[in-house]
Amino acid sequence: MAWASWTTRGVFSGHGGVLTDEIGVLSGDLTVHTTWADDTAQVTVQYTGAIDWFTMSGSPVPCCSEDDSRRLHEAVVESVREGAAATVPRPPPRKPEQPTESAQE
Repeated sequence: MAWASWTTRGVFSGHGGVLTDEIGVLSGDLTVHTTWADDTAQVTVQYTGAIDWFTMSGSPVPCCSEDDSRRLHEAVVESVREGAAATVPRPPPRKPEQPTESAQE
């Protein structure tokens, strides 16, 4: 089983904060954590330095690769910075890979 995780500390939320499933909106100095395993990304947030983690609304999301989950984490961090009761952005659908020229011959 492949897995990966990323944590970004010190993310200051924009006005309106981040929406969580458990307690509603968090705002201020936050830490964002993304874990990817089994083609799914789970996103949690906490007040930086706190013990409790909360599920960011919209999580978990399907995520096909480690690279995609890293891009998702970066998009989540940007969403938190924007605020407005941020939720996990949906990853764009993957386009089928185009056959290479040599495969078409």
